Amino acid sequence: CRVIALCDINAEKLQEVGHRHPGKKITQDPEEIFLDPNIQVVSVASYDDVHCSQVVAAIKGGKHVFVEKPLCLTRWEYETIADTLNQHPKTKLSSNLILRKTPRFLGLKNRLSKGELGQIYYLEGDYDYGRVHKITEGWRGQIPNYSVVHSGAIHLIDLLCWLTGQRVSEVFAYGNRIATHHTSFKGNDLVAALLKFENGAIAKVTANFACNTPHFHRVSVYGTSGTFQQSHSGTVYLQSRDARVPLQQVTDAYPGAAKGDIIPSFVRSILDNEVADVAAQEVFDVMAISLAIEESLQYQCPVRVHYAELLR
Repeated sequence: CRVIALCDINAEKLQEVGHRHPGKKITQDPEEIFLDPNIQVVSVASYDDVHCSQVVAAIKGGKHVFVEKPLCLTRWEYETIADTLNQHPKTKLSSNLILRKTPRFLGLKNRLSKGELGQIYYLEGDYDYGRVHKITEGWRGQIPNYSVVHSGAIHLIDLLCWLTGQRVSEVFAYGNRIATHHTSFKGNDLVAALLKFENGAIAKVTANFACNTPHFHRVSVYGTSGTFQQSHSGTVYLQSRDARVPLQQVTDAYPGAAKGDIIPSFVRSILDNEVADVAAQEVFDVMAISLAIEESLQYQCPVRVHYAELLR
């Protein structure tokens, strides 16, 4: 698999990248990519509000699709992509839910699969974004329907679902824009959501884009036999209620993964008909949860999660 074409609506950036990767076709028109019969795989990493139209065009053009999160921004877009993909059941789709590749979380996943923490009953995932300028000054604050849940918290939602192997049945959320009320950004800069899993476990997930902290993913997993806690001050396993028992320090790398580390498994899934590290159904599942959270914010009530079922 090799890259043969580059596309960007920004002519200056396109030329810059083209110079770094000579010999590639370059274009500002995405349709040229979607209609090119020589292209079999497309990576969509455009602004969030055009993901849906570009993903649908790529699928209809016979391309496998690797899409930057979020998959889409609205319920209608979600259903449109699902319907289109179901009309092309051999088409592969995945998304860049990169926390699955963090060595520290891979180690946690391994321990959970062995039952070392017992039955998991509560989890927390906090996305401390620490880059408020990106929503007050950049494109994020200028597009319709931008969501800190879809673009940020979705990483933690996916991580917790992946760690537990469970689907979420219901969500309830609150949000505010206290930290950015004086700016042109009109969406929530903070969202806190409660998630109820189908097996009864509960999780709390936040997207905190205006926080005065470095960029960080705070994660806690509570089981009947042990606890995992990652905070700004360190990461530990606790397996006793006795305060005299030493904490087990975690030294596995964090974040320890490059942005493109999900891509090789996606390519293998196409070439060898394997299941990618992030399967298409998982992409739709986490998007369904994220949409339900936004709907809870809108209607100010608990919302059931409605999943699209893919024909694979």
